[in-house]
Amino acid sequence: MSDGSLAWKLSFPHMGNYRIPVVTLASMLDTEILVPPKMTQRTLELGVRHSPEFVCIPFKYNLGNYIEALERGANLLVQAGGGCRFGYYGEVQEAILRDLGYEFKMLRLVGDFDLRGYYRDFKEINPRLTFRSALAHYRLALAQTRALDAVEDVIRKRSGFEVRQGSFDEVHERFLRELPDTATIAQAEKLGADTIAELEALPIERPDDMLRVGVVGELYVLMEPFSNFYVERELAKRGVEVHRFVTVSEMVSHAGSAGAKNMARLLGLAEPYLKHHVGAHGTESVAMTHKLMQEGFDGVLHLKPFGCMPEVNAMTALQRMSREHTFPILFISYDAQTSQTGIQTRLEAFCDMLRMRKHGRAIPASSSAEEVCA
Repeated sequence: MSDGSLAWKLSFPHMGNYRIPVVTLASMLDTEILVPPKMTQRTLELGVRHSPEFVCIPFKYNLGNYIEALERGANLLVQAGGGCRFGYYGEVQEAILRDLGYEFKMLRLVGDFDLRGYYRDFKEINPRLTFRSALAHYRLALAQTRALDAVEDVIRKRSGFEVRQGSFDEVHERFLRELPDTATIAQAEKLGADTIAELEALPIERPDDMLRVGVVGELYVLMEPFSNFYVERELAKRGVEVHRFVTVSEMVSHAGSAGAKNMARLLGLAEPYLKHHVGAHGTESVAMTHKLMQEGFDGVLHLKPFGCMPEVNAMTALQRMSREHTFPILFISYDAQTSQTGIQTRLEAFCDMLRMRKHGRAIPASSSAEEVCA
Protein backbone atom coordinates (compact mmCIF):
# COMPACT_ATOMS: atom_id res chain seq x y z
CA MET A 1 0.00 0.00 0.00
CA SER A 2 1.69 3.17 -1.13
CA ASP A 3 -0.39 5.97 0.39
CA GLY A 4 -2.25 4.35 3.26
CA SER A 5 -5.52 4.18 1.31
CA LEU A 6 -4.94 2.33 -1.98
CA ALA A 7 -4.23 -1.40 -1.81
CA TRP A 8 -2.19 -2.36 -4.83
CA LYS A 9 -3.10 -5.52 -6.73
CA LEU A 10 -0.28 -6.25 -9.16
CA SER A 11 -0.46 -8.25 -12.38
CA PHE A 12 1.67 -8.86 -15.47
CA PRO A 13 1.47 -10.66 -18.84
CA HIS A 14 2.23 -14.35 -19.24
CA MET A 15 5.31 -15.61 -21.03
CA GLY A 16 5.90 -19.32 -20.72
CA ASN A 17 6.43 -20.45 -17.10
CA TYR A 18 8.28 -17.28 -16.11
CA ARG A 19 5.32 -16.27 -13.96
CA ILE A 20 7.09 -18.13 -11.12
CA PRO A 21 10.23 -15.95 -10.89
CA VAL A 22 8.15 -12.86 -11.77
CA VAL A 23 5.98 -13.48 -8.70
CA THR A 24 9.15 -13.86 -6.60
CA LEU A 25 10.51 -10.59 -7.98
CA ALA A 26 7.18 -8.78 -7.55
CA SER A 27 6.87 -9.88 -3.93
CA MET A 28 9.44 -7.19 -3.02
CA LEU A 29 6.68 -4.65 -3.64
CA ASP A 30 4.59 -6.06 -0.78
CA THR A 31 1.39 -6.07 -2.84
CA GLU A 32 -1.29 -8.61 -3.60
CA ILE A 33 -0.22 -10.43 -6.79
CA LEU A 34 -2.84 -11.53 -9.31
CA VAL A 35 -1.50 -13.92 -11.94
CA PRO A 36 -3.64 -13.52 -15.09
CA PRO A 37 -5.86 -16.46 -16.08
CA LYS A 38 -4.32 -19.20 -18.17
CA MET A 39 -3.93 -18.14 -21.80
CA THR A 40 -6.92 -19.04 -23.94
CA GLN A 41 -8.43 -18.01 -27.25
CA ARG A 42 -10.39 -15.37 -25.31
CA THR A 43 -7.07 -13.75 -24.31
CA LEU A 44 -6.18 -13.29 -27.96
CA GLU A 45 -9.67 -12.20 -28.96
CA LEU A 46 -9.66 -9.45 -26.31
CA GLY A 47 -6.25 -8.25 -27.43
CA VAL A 48 -7.19 -8.26 -31.11
CA ARG A 49 -10.48 -6.46 -30.50
CA HIS A 50 -8.82 -3.51 -28.76
CA SER A 51 -5.43 -3.30 -30.53
CA PRO A 52 -4.39 -1.43 -33.67
CA GLU A 53 -4.54 -3.90 -36.54
CA PHE A 54 -0.89 -3.45 -37.57
CA VAL A 55 0.77 -4.20 -34.21
CA CYS A 56 2.53 -7.51 -33.59
CA ILE A 57 0.88 -10.49 -31.96
CA PRO A 58 2.84 -10.20 -28.66
CA PHE A 59 1.24 -6.78 -28.13
CA LYS A 60 -2.20 -8.32 -28.58
CA TYR A 61 -1.56 -11.22 -26.21
CA ASN A 62 -0.18 -8.85 -23.58
CA LEU A 63 -3.18 -6.54 -23.92
CA GLY A 64 -5.52 -9.50 -23.53
CA ASN A 65 -3.64 -10.56 -20.39
CA TYR A 66 -3.98 -7.05 -18.97
CA ILE A 67 -7.72 -6.89 -19.63
CA GLU A 68 -8.30 -10.27 -17.99
CA ALA A 69 -6.21 -9.19 -15.00
CA LEU A 70 -8.07 -5.88 -14.69
CA GLU A 71 -11.37 -7.76 -14.81
CA ARG A 72 -10.19 -9.65 -11.73
CA GLY A 73 -9.38 -6.47 -9.82
CA ALA A 74 -5.74 -5.69 -10.68
CA ASN A 75 -4.80 -2.01 -10.42
CA LEU A 76 -1.02 -2.14 -10.88
CA LEU A 77 0.25 -3.48 -14.20
CA VAL A 78 3.88 -4.27 -15.01
CA GLN A 79 5.18 -4.05 -18.56
CA ALA A 80 8.73 -4.97 -19.53
CA GLY A 81 10.15 -4.62 -22.99
CA GLY A 82 12.90 -3.35 -25.20
CA GLY A 83 15.14 -4.28 -28.08
CA CYS A 84 12.59 -3.33 -30.73
CA ARG A 85 9.45 -1.20 -30.99
CA PHE A 86 7.89 -3.35 -28.26
CA GLY A 87 9.77 -1.14 -25.84
CA TYR A 88 7.37 1.66 -26.77
CA TYR A 89 4.19 -0.40 -26.50
CA GLY A 90 3.62 0.23 -22.80
CA GLU A 91 2.44 3.78 -23.45
CA VAL A 92 0.07 2.62 -26.20
CA GLN A 93 -1.33 -0.22 -24.09
CA GLU A 94 -1.87 2.15 -21.18
CA ALA A 95 -3.76 4.61 -23.41
CA ILE A 96 -5.98 1.84 -24.81
CA LEU A 97 -6.82 0.49 -21.35
CA ARG A 98 -7.64 3.95 -20.01
CA ASP A 99 -9.89 4.59 -23.02
CA LEU A 100 -11.70 1.38 -22.06
CA GLY A 101 -12.41 2.89 -18.65
CA TYR A 102 -9.94 1.02 -16.45
CA GLU A 103 -8.20 2.79 -13.58
CA PHE A 104 -4.72 1.53 -12.75
CA LYS A 105 -1.03 2.42 -12.53
CA MET A 106 1.37 1.14 -15.21
CA LEU A 107 4.89 0.29 -14.10
CA ARG A 108 7.07 0.17 -17.23
CA LEU A 109 10.44 -1.55 -16.97
CA VAL A 110 12.35 -0.86 -20.17
CA GLY A 111 16.03 -1.65 -20.55
CA ASP A 112 18.67 -4.21 -19.70
CA PHE A 113 17.54 -5.69 -16.36
CA ASP A 114 18.99 -2.69 -14.51
CA LEU A 115 17.85 -3.20 -10.92
CA ARG A 116 19.33 0.11 -9.77
CA GLY A 117 17.44 1.89 -12.50
CA TYR A 118 14.17 0.22 -11.52
CA TYR A 119 14.65 0.66 -7.77
CA ARG A 120 13.21 4.19 -7.68
CA ASP A 121 10.01 2.96 -9.33
CA PHE A 122 9.82 0.04 -6.89
CA LYS A 123 10.23 2.42 -3.93
CA GLU A 124 7.24 4.41 -5.13
CA ILE A 125 5.09 1.30 -4.69
CA ASN A 126 6.74 0.07 -1.48
CA PRO A 127 8.41 2.96 0.42
CA ARG A 128 9.80 0.50 2.99
CA LEU A 129 11.79 -1.39 0.36
CA THR A 130 15.56 -1.36 0.80
CA PHE A 131 18.01 -1.98 -2.00
CA ARG A 132 19.41 -4.93 -0.07
CA SER A 133 15.96 -6.53 0.05
CA ALA A 134 15.34 -5.78 -3.63
CA LEU A 135 18.67 -7.37 -4.53
CA ALA A 136 17.83 -10.49 -2.51
CA HIS A 137 14.50 -10.87 -4.32
CA TYR A 138 16.21 -10.34 -7.67
CA ARG A 139 18.89 -12.95 -6.99
CA LEU A 140 16.32 -15.54 -5.89
CA ALA A 141 14.16 -14.83 -8.95
CA LEU A 142 17.23 -15.19 -11.16
CA ALA A 143 18.14 -18.52 -9.53
CA GLN A 144 14.59 -19.75 -10.15
CA THR A 145 14.78 -18.56 -13.75
CA ARG A 146 18.05 -20.39 -14.36
CA ALA A 147 16.67 -23.58 -12.81
CA LEU A 148 13.55 -23.27 -14.96
CA ASP A 149 15.50 -22.72 -18.18
CA ALA A 150 17.92 -25.58 -17.45
CA VAL A 151 15.11 -28.05 -16.70
CA GLU A 152 13.11 -27.10 -19.78
CA ASP A 153 16.23 -27.36 -21.95
CA VAL A 154 16.60 -31.01 -20.93
CA ILE A 155 12.92 -31.62 -21.64
CA ARG A 156 13.21 -30.13 -25.15
CA LYS A 157 16.14 -32.40 -25.95
CA ARG A 158 14.88 -35.68 -24.44
CA SER A 159 11.09 -35.80 -24.12
CA GLY A 160 10.57 -36.78 -27.75
CA PHE A 161 12.16 -40.15 -27.04
CA GLU A 162 10.46 -41.10 -23.77
CA VAL A 163 9.65 -44.78 -23.31
CA ARG A 164 6.65 -44.17 -21.06
CA GLN A 165 4.32 -41.54 -22.46
CA GLY A 166 3.89 -38.57 -20.12
CA SER A 167 6.87 -39.38 -17.91
CA PHE A 168 8.63 -36.10 -18.67
CA ASP A 169 5.42 -34.10 -18.16
CA GLU A 170 4.96 -35.64 -14.70
CA VAL A 171 8.41 -34.55 -13.55
CA HIS A 172 8.03 -31.12 -15.17
CA GLU A 173 4.65 -30.45 -13.53
CA ARG A 174 5.99 -31.43 -10.11
CA PHE A 175 8.97 -29.12 -10.62
CA LEU A 176 6.64 -26.23 -11.51
CA ARG A 177 4.62 -26.86 -8.33
CA GLU A 178 7.70 -26.91 -6.12
CA LEU A 179 9.72 -24.06 -7.65
CA PRO A 180 7.55 -21.26 -6.17
CA ASP A 181 8.23 -22.61 -2.67
CA THR A 182 12.01 -22.28 -2.95
CA ALA A 183 13.01 -19.56 -0.50
CA THR A 184 16.76 -19.43 -1.07
CA ILE A 185 19.14 -19.55 -4.01
CA ALA A 186 20.51 -22.85 -2.73
CA GLN A 187 17.02 -24.38 -2.65
CA ALA A 188 16.27 -23.24 -6.20
CA GLU A 189 19.60 -24.57 -7.47
CA LYS A 190 19.12 -27.91 -5.67
CA LEU A 191 15.59 -28.34 -7.01
CA GLY A 192 16.84 -27.63 -10.52
CA ALA A 193 19.76 -30.04 -10.23
CA ASP A 194 17.62 -32.79 -8.67
CA THR A 195 14.96 -32.39 -11.36
CA ILE A 196 17.52 -32.54 -14.16
CA ALA A 197 18.99 -35.71 -12.65
CA GLU A 198 15.51 -37.23 -12.47
CA LEU A 199 14.76 -36.26 -16.07
CA GLU A 200 18.06 -37.67 -17.31
CA ALA A 201 17.34 -40.94 -15.48
CA LEU A 202 14.04 -41.44 -17.31
CA PRO A 203 14.35 -44.17 -19.97
CA ILE A 204 14.47 -42.95 -23.55
CA GLU A 205 14.95 -44.59 -26.92
CA ARG A 206 16.53 -42.48 -29.63
CA PRO A 207 16.00 -43.83 -33.18
CA ASP A 208 18.87 -44.19 -35.60
CA ASP A 209 17.34 -41.47 -37.78
CA MET A 210 16.84 -39.03 -34.90
CA LEU A 211 16.39 -35.44 -36.03
CA ARG A 212 18.04 -32.43 -34.39
CA VAL A 213 16.25 -29.15 -35.04
CA GLY A 214 16.99 -25.67 -33.74
CA VAL A 215 14.31 -23.07 -33.04
CA VAL A 216 15.23 -19.41 -33.52
CA GLY A 217 13.33 -16.14 -33.90
CA GLU A 218 11.50 -13.45 -31.92
CA LEU A 219 11.68 -13.91 -28.16
CA TYR A 220 7.95 -13.81 -27.27
CA VAL A 221 6.70 -16.36 -29.77
CA LEU A 222 9.69 -18.53 -28.88
CA MET A 223 9.08 -18.47 -25.13
CA GLU A 224 5.25 -18.37 -24.94
CA PRO A 225 4.11 -21.81 -26.14
CA PHE A 226 0.44 -20.84 -26.43
CA SER A 227 1.35 -18.17 -28.97
CA ASN A 228 3.31 -20.59 -31.17
CA PHE A 229 0.83 -23.50 -30.86
CA TYR A 230 3.30 -25.52 -28.78
CA VAL A 231 5.66 -26.13 -31.69
CA GLU A 232 8.39 -27.54 -29.45
CA ARG A 233 6.00 -30.14 -28.08
CA GLU A 234 4.76 -30.92 -31.59
CA LEU A 235 8.34 -31.44 -32.75
CA ALA A 236 9.03 -33.71 -29.78
CA LYS A 237 5.98 -35.81 -30.66
CA ARG A 238 7.62 -36.39 -34.04
CA GLY A 239 10.83 -37.69 -32.50
CA VAL A 240 12.88 -34.49 -32.73
CA GLU A 241 15.62 -33.30 -30.38
CA VAL A 242 14.80 -29.61 -30.01
CA HIS A 243 17.37 -26.88 -29.29
CA ARG A 244 16.42 -23.30 -28.37
CA PHE A 245 18.82 -20.58 -27.28
CA VAL A 246 16.64 -17.56 -26.47
CA THR A 247 15.73 -17.72 -22.77
CA VAL A 248 15.46 -15.15 -20.01
CA SER A 249 18.63 -16.58 -18.43
CA GLU A 250 20.49 -15.98 -21.68
CA MET A 251 19.10 -12.46 -21.98
CA VAL A 252 20.15 -11.55 -18.42
CA SER A 253 23.65 -12.96 -18.90
CA HIS A 254 24.15 -10.72 -21.94
CA ALA A 255 22.62 -7.56 -20.47
CA GLY A 256 24.49 -4.37 -19.74
CA SER A 257 28.23 -4.30 -20.38
CA ALA A 258 28.19 -7.93 -21.57
CA GLY A 259 25.93 -6.97 -24.48
CA ALA A 260 28.66 -5.52 -26.72
CA LYS A 261 30.89 -8.57 -26.31
CA ASN A 262 28.00 -10.92 -27.05
CA MET A 263 27.02 -8.93 -30.15
CA ALA A 264 30.58 -9.18 -31.47
CA ARG A 265 30.40 -12.94 -30.90
CA LEU A 266 27.09 -13.23 -32.74
CA LEU A 267 28.27 -11.17 -35.69
CA GLY A 268 31.30 -13.41 -35.91
CA LEU A 269 29.06 -16.48 -36.01
CA ALA A 270 26.80 -14.82 -38.59
CA GLU A 271 29.59 -14.13 -41.11
CA PRO A 272 29.39 -13.80 -44.08
CA TYR A 273 25.63 -13.34 -43.96
CA LEU A 274 25.51 -10.31 -41.65
CA LYS A 275 27.91 -7.47 -41.03
CA HIS A 276 25.72 -5.33 -38.77
CA HIS A 277 23.19 -5.89 -35.99
CA VAL A 278 19.65 -6.04 -37.42
CA GLY A 279 17.82 -5.45 -34.12
CA ALA A 280 16.37 -7.42 -31.21
CA HIS A 281 17.14 -11.15 -31.70
CA GLY A 282 17.38 -10.99 -35.50
CA THR A 283 21.17 -11.16 -35.45
CA GLU A 284 21.06 -14.14 -33.10
CA SER A 285 18.62 -15.92 -35.43
CA VAL A 286 21.17 -15.73 -38.25
CA ALA A 287 24.18 -16.50 -36.06
CA MET A 288 22.69 -19.55 -34.38
CA THR A 289 21.25 -20.92 -37.62
CA HIS A 290 24.69 -20.67 -39.24
CA LYS A 291 26.26 -22.36 -36.20
CA LEU A 292 23.70 -25.20 -36.20
CA MET A 293 24.15 -25.74 -39.92
CA GLN A 294 27.91 -26.07 -39.44
CA GLU A 295 27.34 -28.49 -36.55
CA GLY A 296 25.31 -30.84 -38.72
CA PHE A 297 21.80 -30.13 -37.47
CA ASP A 298 19.01 -31.39 -39.69
CA GLY A 299 17.09 -28.11 -39.92
CA VAL A 300 15.88 -24.94 -38.23
CA LEU A 301 12.49 -23.39 -37.46
CA HIS A 302 12.37 -19.61 -37.65
CA LEU A 303 9.41 -18.18 -35.71
CA LYS A 304 8.29 -14.56 -35.71
CA PRO A 305 5.21 -12.37 -35.32
CA PHE A 306 3.88 -11.14 -38.65
CA GLY A 307 5.58 -7.82 -39.43
CA CYS A 308 8.41 -8.21 -36.88
CA MET A 309 11.07 -5.99 -38.48
CA PRO A 310 14.23 -7.45 -36.87
CA GLU A 311 13.23 -10.97 -37.92
CA VAL A 312 12.11 -9.80 -41.37
CA ASN A 313 15.60 -8.32 -41.74
CA ALA A 314 17.11 -11.65 -40.66
CA MET A 315 15.07 -13.62 -43.19
CA THR A 316 17.02 -12.38 -46.21
CA ALA A 317 20.25 -13.74 -44.73
CA LEU A 318 18.55 -16.98 -43.67
CA GLN A 319 17.05 -17.53 -47.12
CA ARG A 320 20.45 -16.99 -48.73
CA MET A 321 22.03 -19.45 -46.29
CA SER A 322 19.34 -22.02 -47.07
CA ARG A 323 19.80 -21.64 -50.83
CA GLU A 324 23.57 -21.76 -50.80
CA HIS A 325 23.81 -24.84 -48.59
CA THR A 326 20.43 -26.51 -49.29
CA PHE A 327 19.89 -26.27 -45.56
CA PRO A 328 16.22 -26.72 -44.51
CA ILE A 329 14.66 -23.74 -42.76
CA LEU A 330 10.95 -23.55 -42.05
CA PHE A 331 9.74 -19.95 -41.69
CA ILE A 332 6.55 -19.44 -39.68
CA SER A 333 4.87 -16.09 -39.08
CA TYR A 334 2.13 -15.71 -36.48
CA ASP A 335 -0.82 -13.35 -36.43
CA ALA A 336 -4.39 -13.51 -35.15
CA GLN A 337 -5.49 -15.52 -38.20
CA THR A 338 -2.80 -18.20 -38.02
CA SER A 339 -4.29 -21.69 -37.97
CA GLN A 340 -3.06 -24.28 -35.48
CA THR A 341 -4.02 -27.05 -37.90
CA GLY A 342 -2.05 -25.36 -40.65
CA ILE A 343 1.04 -25.13 -38.42
CA GLN A 344 0.79 -28.81 -37.49
CA THR A 345 0.46 -29.78 -41.15
CA ARG A 346 3.56 -27.79 -42.07
CA LEU A 347 5.54 -29.26 -39.17
CA GLU A 348 4.56 -32.77 -40.23
CA ALA A 349 5.64 -32.10 -43.81
CA PHE A 350 8.88 -30.48 -42.65
CA CYS A 351 9.83 -33.43 -40.44
CA ASP A 352 8.96 -35.89 -43.23
CA MET A 353 11.17 -33.93 -45.62
CA LEU A 354 14.04 -33.87 -43.10
CA ARG A 355 13.88 -37.64 -42.69
CA MET A 356 13.82 -38.21 -46.45
CA ARG A 357 16.83 -35.93 -46.76
CA LYS A 358 18.61 -37.74 -43.91
CA HIS A 359 18.08 -41.08 -45.65
CA GLY A 360 19.30 -39.67 -48.96
CA ARG A 361 15.95 -40.10 -50.68
CA ALA A 362 14.78 -37.69 -53.34
CA ILE A 363 12.51 -34.92 -52.10
CA PRO A 364 9.26 -34.54 -54.09
CA ALA A 365 9.01 -31.50 -56.33
CA SER A 366 6.22 -30.12 -54.14
CA SER A 367 8.62 -29.95 -51.20
CA SER A 368 11.47 -27.54 -50.69
CA ALA A 369 14.49 -27.17 -48.47
CA GLU A 370 13.09 -23.75 -47.65
CA GLU A 371 9.49 -22.89 -46.82
CA VAL A 372 8.33 -19.33 -46.33
CA CYS A 373 5.16 -18.13 -44.63
CA ALA A 374 4.50 -14.39 -44.66
